[in-house]
Amino acid sequence: MGGLGAPEIILIIIAILLLFGGKKIPELMRGLGKGVKEFKDAQNSDGSSSSSEEKKA
Repeated sequence: MGGLGAPEIILIIIAILLLFGGKKIPELMRGLGKGVKEFKDAQNSDGSSSSSEEKKA
């Protein structure tokens, strides 16, 4: 009840295709991937800076 099943996911994919078209989707995914990568890099740099400070102490 209230979960996303296969029919809902297929409907969402069709809606995205209709809204953005086939040519625009790779650009959107590329941008999303870059955003996720930057987010992970920022998390790693924050974590590594605090651990390096602990090693110095």
